[in-house]
Amino acid sequence: MNSRSDDIRKRIAKRKKERDRKEKFSPNRVKWAADEERYGFGSQVASFEGGRQEENHPLFKKEVFLFKILASVFLFLLVAILFKNHNSMFDTARTTLKKSMNEEFQFAAVSDWYEQKFGKPLALLPVPGKKENKDTALNDQEYALPAAGKILDKFEKNGQGIMIETGKGDPVKAMNEGIVRFAGVKEGIGKTVIIQHSDKTESWYGNLENIKVSLYEYIDKGKEVGTVSPSKGEDSTKGEFYFAIKKGEDFIDPIQVIRFE
Repeated sequence: MNSRSDDIRKRIAKRKKERDRKEKFSPNRVKWAADEERYGFGSQVASFEGGRQEENHPLFKKEVFLFKILASVFLFLLVAILFKNHNSMFDTARTTLKKSMNEEFQFAAVSDWYEQKFGKPLALLPVPGKKENKDTALNDQEYALPAAGKILDKFEKNGQGIMIETGKGDPVKAMNEGIVRFAGVKEGIGKTVIIQHSDKTESWYGNLENIKVSLYEYIDKGKEVGTVSPSKGEDSTKGEFYFAIKKGEDFIDPIQVIRFE
């Protein structure tokens, strides 16, 4: 009986030795229990462990990550020192930095360029429901009338925009397609929508009763952006809204672009 048990143990040890030798060439292989091990003579099934390979993700490099953090800290300290130090030799750098950070990014212009080059708008820009329209493409130089009405205050009065009288509660429409850069309250003109167009111009719609578009929304030409506020005059059936066109740093007279009356 003892000799038979010794023989079984020797066979188990021999098989285990052979398995260990084979597993050197496939260390991550799942080991299944042999017949003898199922009955209590050997070890249990080994669990799979990824080992050190899982620690080094192919898309994550510790050195690059640390370098980016250090570069960000260095850049932050550099800008802080630049603005804390009032030495005149840094005036040019400070002016350039202020200008670059105050200028609006031309989302509409970049989207238009990308679409011309690659056929589709940028995925990062919210352009829900945009459709190709051949008629619109043929009439790119024609602008939609925001709202028909009578000009109350001309451009010469403030050098920025005009005030237009129309029917009470009339819709105000976008003169051209673009991206909503601002949707909120502006001092002096109340509830306002500013649309950035691909030709780097902006159209301003102020003195609105309500706003019907969202910030950074892509809108088509002629889409309603809001409704006019009630007129401050005696006629309660009238409404009025503010309209302006800005190109670069300067405002231009809207009646040179769109005919209202």
